[in-house]
Amino acid sequence: ASVRLLLDSPWKERVRKTEKQLKKGLTSLMETSNIVKDVRILGAIGVCELKEPVSDMTKVQDDLISNGVWLRPFGKLLYTMPPFNAPIGKEEVNVITNAVLEAVKHEQNRRQ
Repeated sequence: ASVRLLLDSPWKERVRKTEKQLKKGLTSLMETSNIVKDVRILGAIGVCELKEPVSDMTKVQDDLISNGVWLRPFGKLLYTMPPFNAPIGKEEVNVITNAVLEAVKHEQNRRQ
């Protein structure tokens, strides 16, 4: 049933739109942060790879939650996979990317 719901939805267009918004929101980290090694976006998956593992997973997760987003850092990675089987618009993706930007900024400040 869930596969049918996905296939009956405009998921390809949703993925394209989400990818565009993730690129718009996350690629600036490559120029603005000295702790970011790479930013990768493929479809509805966005990954911010830090040069080193996060210093305190709980603090990074708290930063994300305080900005309205639940993401779990994984070692050096902050990654998001917004759903593409449900409508998600620019505003929702912007909330995600802004939360990642803030979390990276706070992580950078903790390392100084």
